[in-house]
Amino acid sequence: MRIIGGTYKGKTIAGNTRLLLRPTTDFAKEGLFNILSGRYETVASDVLDLFSGTGSISYEFVSRGAKSVHAVEINPQHAGFIRQTLRKMKIDNIRVIRDDAFHFLNICKVTYDVIFADPPYDMAKLSSLPDEILNRPLLNDHGILIIEHSRRTDFSSHQRLIMHRHYGNVHFSFFR
Repeated sequence: MRIIGGTYKGKTIAGNTRLLLRPTTDFAKEGLFNILSGRYETVASDVLDLFSGTGSISYEFVSRGAKSVHAVEINPQHAGFIRQTLRKMKIDNIRVIRDDAFHFLNICKVTYDVIFADPPYDMAKLSSLPDEILNRPLLNDHGILIIEHSRRTDFSSHQRLIMHRHYGNVHFSFFR
């Protein structure tokens, strides 16, 4: 796994074979951040990364100038891996929050410019995730929600969907 753009471009993140993860591919990350850099202001933004896994997306946002990132991950091994990586890279503007994403959404009092969610593709509540987030005061007025998912999930009828892109097997749905 590596960071593909910004200040930390090319930095390799040592994987841990004990982690059961599905990191976003470099191809998909490149497509995602090309869209973001062309249409949305992510520099100096506050970002929420739900279901953080390895922290790959959090590192990309910070590398590209995000002011702060809250990385929410329930698995203690994964959260520990992110913290260890942050120490090694001397990154201090990512805060790891070990919590269930849905519980965090219920207690969160912060607003964000970008919310990125990469839940398990087979998560039972995946189809309700946009509403779980958008029906709370979590996004700033011009904020964007991005959900990573497989082709089996279809958000095309969601009233707040503004764009859908896919890169191989990785799909991103964008909401306002």
